[in-house]
Amino acid sequence: MDIFSKAPKSIATRLFLSATFWSVTLLIFAGIVLSALYRTSLEEAFDQRLGVYLRAIVADVATAGEDTRTEPGQLGEPQFELALSGWYWQITRLDVEKAEIKASRSLYAGKLPRLADLGVVPGIGGSRRGNATGPDGRNLRIVEREIDVGDEGIYLVQVAGTTDEMNYQFWQFLFAIFATLGLLAMALIATTALQVRYGLQPLRNLQEEVGAIRRGEGERINGTFAEDLSLLASELNLMIASNREILERARTQVGNLAHALKTPLSVIINETSNDTSPTADKAREQALIMRDQITFYLDRARAAARYGVVGASADVEPIVSALMRTFTKIFQDRPVHFSAELEGAVRFRGEQQDFEEMVGNLLDNAGKWSHSTVQLHVASCEPVQGADLNQSFLVIVDDDGPGLPQDLRDAALVRGGRLDESKPGSGLGLSIVVDLARLYGGGLDFSESPLGGLRAILRLPCV
Repeated sequence: MDIFSKAPKSIATRLFLSATFWSVTLLIFAGIVLSALYRTSLEEAFDQRLGVYLRAIVADVATAGEDTRTEPGQLGEPQFELALSGWYWQITRLDVEKAEIKASRSLYAGKLPRLADLGVVPGIGGSRRGNATGPDGRNLRIVEREIDVGDEGIYLVQVAGTTDEMNYQFWQFLFAIFATLGLLAMALIATTALQVRYGLQPLRNLQEEVGAIRRGEGERINGTFAEDLSLLASELNLMIASNREILERARTQVGNLAHALKTPLSVIINETSNDTSPTADKAREQALIMRDQITFYLDRARAAARYGVVGASADVEPIVSALMRTFTKIFQDRPVHFSAELEGAVRFRGEQQDFEEMVGNLLDNAGKWSHSTVQLHVASCEPVQGADLNQSFLVIVDDDGPGLPQDLRDAALVRGGRLDESKPGSGLGLSIVVDLARLYGGGLDFSESPLGGLRAILRLPCV
């Protein structure tokens, strides 16, 4: 059904809407059926009452003769004496040229319409039952029957009563039944909400446990769950443990590869360091390039492995404080002042050493180019619209150096790109920051700094 296809994906919401929809639908259907049955019961009781009056009049006409007038008092209904009361009887002789009519005083010179003329088909016993408009404009329920008393003639006997009282009783019942069903619907909706909340509580507990692992607050799913979810919790724990084991083996293999390649390269560089021949210079140059390339790609492999670890997170404040102390010591021979500002407590969703490497490279680059000031600002964690990250925070690094023209900013991010050979370094720092940030779904951008130099804006995920 459309109502469910357009419903939110929340299981609790879908269960609640489904139960509420069917409960309300069934209650409305029950109300309609009960109302119809009660209406039919009222009409049958009303017809029976009219039938009693009809049989009494028929008996009087059949036994008393032509000139006998049936008195209303014999019917036990005072309403037949009151003018236009809504209760009437009428006796019409049909076998004479001009119909002779005898009626109750309540008709007050009026006449009842004939159901036969209105097309009402006779029922069992030859009597007719139907509705018609009375002399006072009100709706009447009429019961009529033709009787043949032989030589005394043929008569049409009619008894009518207003349906106002029956309609009033019906609307009273309708109000009572739907008020009762409305209260029952609200009670069912409330109990459904409680049932859904209680029934799905184990799922919420499981969600909280998985969220704690994602935030780095736990290593496995703990607690006791319902039988339906205990197997799922066990499978998730096995999957998390298997994921960590695979990544640990990958880290070990990456470390072994780094050691196996860097050692021969170091030997080549050392052996050619004292040789000034063109061949030795070329071999040393290529060996240095190979070492830098190996370092770069091994760092990326390590970062990719660390990013896949479930539940890795790090507190930003102590890392930033340690980096400030470190770079203050590194640049102590230059008048460069490092300062940091944090808007609040922020946790990086990833490995600590990756965050240290990204921010450290940005601070190192800013320190090399700045004249006297490097400022670091960490913005608070906030939701991200239309991005891969659910929540992210910004690390902004400003310096008062010469800055970087717009057309050279992309070149600065190219692996191994160095815009000024006078500054030390391999040219891999900023590209490593870009690659690490992309692994975590973030990114690095440059803009003009309020200090006059370059502003680096690093976006990273947070928990």
